[in-house]
Amino acid sequence: MPAGLKQSSSVISIGFLATETAPNTYTQTQVDLNLSPLDREVFVVLAINLDNSFPDAITATNTQTISQLTTTSQTDIVTLQDANCMSRLSNTIQAAGFVDGGVAFTSQALETPPSTLEYIGIIATNDFFVGVKGSNNLATKRVSGKLYGYRAVASADIYAALVQSEVLSA
Repeated sequence: MPAGLKQSSSVISIGFLATETAPNTYTQTQVDLNLSPLDREVFVVLAINLDNSFPDAITATNTQTISQLTTTSQTDIVTLQDANCMSRLSNTIQAAGFVDGGVAFTSQALETPPSTLEYIGIIATNDFFVGVKGSNNLATKRVSGKLYGYRAVASADIYAALVQSEVLSA
């Protein structure tokens, strides 16, 4: 258990879905955690599972589907080095120059952390954001997934520091 926090629920999973509004357009969905700021409630993240739509297989065209889960609203896809990015998944088909087909690649953040980690992150504000964006696809793409974790109550100073850190790093 992280210092300054007291677990207030059992482990829960929260499902989510984000679908592009148009092909190759960054689209984001806001997921409410229903946390109580008056009770200094936070969400301790244990694991994240992202599942993308596969990119379109188009002859001689590189295509891609990228998704992310962040603690703050974003205007486009970010990298894992962003302080608010908790997980990212990329599915790519490298087909430029190929007459038929191409080569598929997948790159993702760790879905389930090693047992040596107590948690992978803490969400201090009331919601998180799931984004998806395709590249060179003909059809819209989507991401679905689950966020695993538990609610916890933070001491006043820890809560203030977590909220400030999350909001200021946006």
